Amino acid sequence: MSAHISNNRPHPDQVIVDIATYVDEFDISSKEAIKTARYCLMDTLGCGFEALQYPACTKLLGPVIKGTSVPDGVKIPGTNYQLDPILAAFNIGAMIRWLDFNDTWLAAEWGHPSDNLGGILAAADYISRKNISEGKKSLQIIDVLNAMIKAHEIQGILALENSFNRVGLDHVILVKIASTAVVTKLLGGNKNDIINALSNAFVDGQSLRTYRHSPNTGSRKSWAAGDATSRAVRLAWMTLQGEMGYPSALTAKTWGFYDVLFKGNAFKFQRPYGTYVMEHVLFKISFPAEFHAQTAVECAFALFQKESTKLDTLEKINGIDKIIIRTHESAIRIIDKQGPLDNPADRDHCIQYMAAIGLLNGQLTAQDYEDEKAKDPRIDAIRNKMICIEDPQYTKDYLNPEKRSIANAIQIFYKDGSTSEEVAVEYPIGHRKRREEGIPELIKKYKINLARIFDQTKQEQILELCLNHDQFLNTEVPKFMDMLAKG
Repeated sequence: MSAHISNNRPHPDQVIVDIATYVDEFDISSKEAIKTARYCLMDTLGCGFEALQYPACTKLLGPVIKGTSVPDGVKIPGTNYQLDPILAAFNIGAMIRWLDFNDTWLAAEWGHPSDNLGGILAAADYISRKNISEGKKSLQIIDVLNAMIKAHEIQGILALENSFNRVGLDHVILVKIASTAVVTKLLGGNKNDIINALSNAFVDGQSLRTYRHSPNTGSRKSWAAGDATSRAVRLAWMTLQGEMGYPSALTAKTWGFYDVLFKGNAFKFQRPYGTYVMEHVLFKISFPAEFHAQTAVECAFALFQKESTKLDTLEKINGIDKIIIRTHESAIRIIDKQGPLDNPADRDHCIQYMAAIGLLNGQLTAQDYEDEKAKDPRIDAIRNKMICIEDPQYTKDYLNPEKRSIANAIQIFYKDGSTSEEVAVEYPIGHRKRREEGIPELIKKYKINLARIFDQTKQEQILELCLNHDQFLNTEVPKFMDMLAKG
């Protein structure tokens, strides 16, 4: 005989209610968060402009049916595409994530909160053009920044104590959750709409991390976030057409998210939602590298200045006994790789590969992950000398909410008994503790990326607007998106 199950519809799960309440009711007053979000918007768009130089990315962009353009549709930055908001979210999301160069959040779960910009920009541009056509007001860039701050916060706070990777799920689930919440609000939804949309986002089957790990590492990791933020826009749109929600999407016994996908565990929370994540977000400023290796690459750059003459030929590399990389547990779990690296997606998630390029070249660019550059036999010769060891203090400081360090150290040991100095870097240049040093470099990065797409006059116009804080915040979204369009 089966047990009786009540058919009384429960109240919505409190986790979902808390997110919806935050999105619908929280007023952002942090000047630091707004200022950081403005820089984040610039940097994230710049990452997309650089990705447009890569055919592997651009082949996935544009309309499904060639030549299709949507009247009053979303302008795709750096292109002449004008698409519906769902497909636009995928295009923008794929661009900005393609080269693994946008911002990062590291905790029990990791991820890239600016991935949400795909859905946010698409929704904001779409609803603004719709509003204007109906004689209503357009959204302004401040609305985009507020949505970014809240999306960052939702993704980041959920990540602090909840490891989705340990149950095999990809972190883009958090992009879908965060994007769904803020996009529903941008499109005019109320608190109840946000609850319904979020429940559908949790009911969705979630992406596995298969494509991020050996032996299956592949390019899907470059468009997975675009897929997630695009799905969020679709769920928000369906909800606003009156589609129902599922109140116990998380907690339903047997059939809910917790039982099916989270080993029966409920989410844990370290702090309430506010503006913490945007204020502490990590920027990838100087080079594209999986963030757990950012400081390792900085160490390699420093060693290049002193040791490069001992590493410039295979014969000299054979004189190395070992290279010790002292690191934190998450880096070992994610990017400590031995053996063949089959594609760029494999290489940009290998700490040994990234450090080897730094030791050999004193720099690291997206091109260094491509097949042609990877043919250099010195790279694997150095990789084969590298040993990663966990430093318990580095692991502890990585998880400390007051520090959030991402420390690495590298030392070279030669067969003749000599050694290099050990170079250690605790905080990467994109860390909050190095903001004063990092922001000028972030602006330089943005200038370089604008120059990849636009002529000198347009570059100057865009940059001048973005750097004028008050004017930029009050700019209508379609005006800015029109500036970023080509043709």
